[in-house]
Amino acid sequence: MHRLQGAADRRPHAVVIGSGFGGLAAAIRLGARGWRVTVLEKLDAPGGRAYVHRQDGYTFDAGPTIITAPYLLEELWTLCGRRMAEDVDLRAVDPFYRIRFDDGTVMSCAADPAETRREVARIAPGDVAGFDRFLRDSERIYDVAFGELADRPFHRLSTLLAAAPAMLRLGGWRTVHAKVGDYFKDPKLRIAFSFHPLLIGGNPLTTTAYYCLIAHLERLHGVHYAMGGMGALVRGMAGLIAGQGGVVRCNAEVTEITTSGGRASGVRLASGEAVEADIVVSNADVGWTYSKLLARHPRRRWTDRRVARARYSMSLFVWYFGTTRRFDDVHHHTMVLGPRYEELLRDIFGRKRLAKDFSLYLHRPTATDPSLAPPGCDAFYVLAPVPHLGSGTDWAAMAEPYRAAIQTRLEATVLPGLGGCIATSRLLTPQDFRDRLLSVNGAAFSLEPQLFQSAWFRPHNRSEEVEGLYLVGAGTHPGAGVPGVVSSARILDRLVPAGAEFRR
Repeated sequence: MHRLQGAADRRPHAVVIGSGFGGLAAAIRLGARGWRVTVLEKLDAPGGRAYVHRQDGYTFDAGPTIITAPYLLEELWTLCGRRMAEDVDLRAVDPFYRIRFDDGTVMSCAADPAETRREVARIAPGDVAGFDRFLRDSERIYDVAFGELADRPFHRLSTLLAAAPAMLRLGGWRTVHAKVGDYFKDPKLRIAFSFHPLLIGGNPLTTTAYYCLIAHLERLHGVHYAMGGMGALVRGMAGLIAGQGGVVRCNAEVTEITTSGGRASGVRLASGEAVEADIVVSNADVGWTYSKLLARHPRRRWTDRRVARARYSMSLFVWYFGTTRRFDDVHHHTMVLGPRYEELLRDIFGRKRLAKDFSLYLHRPTATDPSLAPPGCDAFYVLAPVPHLGSGTDWAAMAEPYRAAIQTRLEATVLPGLGGCIATSRLLTPQDFRDRLLSVNGAAFSLEPQLFQSAWFRPHNRSEEVEGLYLVGAGTHPGAGVPGVVSSARILDRLVPAGAEFRR
């Protein structure tokens, strides 16, 4: 399997730091273009935020739960002369999700726009025409912001200037929440069509209106689930790397990117081992990459001061739990909204205050894949957006009370009797994002996707500080979410020469 690895392998060597989806995709693309690749992962298994927890007979995806642009992943298998279906069984989920508002109103968002239009008409008949306009404009934004710019590097200011007219024409200088308000008067519908930036770490009140593209992205490509969980995708991608002669090394934490003459020369591990490389690709958090992994390297743009002053995404509180019974009336994806929307967002992103109320995303993968729990049981995770560690919250003290409050909310809304049937439980807090995933401030999605932290203003895919260093993942262009981080790896094809053409 590793016949191309070793002393006889004359291909130039690339080290990839981190085995999240961005790092794995980068390794596959480099391997397909003639590079020998070593992926180094801090955890005991690949996946990064897409790690898998197995506990008491239940399987829990640690982070991402949906695939919205499967063609980006299929492309990786095609580069290796294979089909993704050989390794991964993707299933379309329809409706995409259900939204339960605080007053008990439930709205279903479906793949067929006509079905969602009927839901809009049921809730606010006067907003149907606005819904149709919103879908049309979402498509226009998608065509530019995702179709044209998602895999284009923005390390040159000229690229930003060339994109600026389209940005202005499509209202990219406005926020998602403000733009959605142009189409919908009903408060519930303004929430239903503006919350999507939260899925990639953005505040709908401040995130550029370009992210209205998500509505069209969902409808164009669908919402999918990988049978067996997202870990099935991770295993499949790791298998592609092995088939190319690459290596994924776990329990191998990188503590430094080494340089020589201003150029990346490899990495140093926590064990003290040095790994030489011709190029380095970091899928680590960008703030961590610059402030920790390049701590000893002089930096002009991404100095410690600038890294500290950057605006980071919110974090997440996640409760994974398994039940001894099934809740068959609960959909695969459910949004359980609290009494506040705008003020809760201001608490999370602006005031950095852990509020007593919350809005929740409830994931029940056993609605589609019963194999993730023992027979007759369900596996869940429930996620609450919370402030990052800048809030000063003591999660060692607050985790259990917060979990208990979430349980009470779920019992009162969608999971009656939950307390009497919990079989297994585990938690993920902002402190875990900091300590386990090495994310600055415990942010769940790295830099917040505001206008002046997007495109050229974001850390570039080709490092501005070190020659031969490249960045992929949530903190660089185009941003967080599975389509975003996989697209960031796609950008490497434009920046890194093929292995046969490389000259150090």
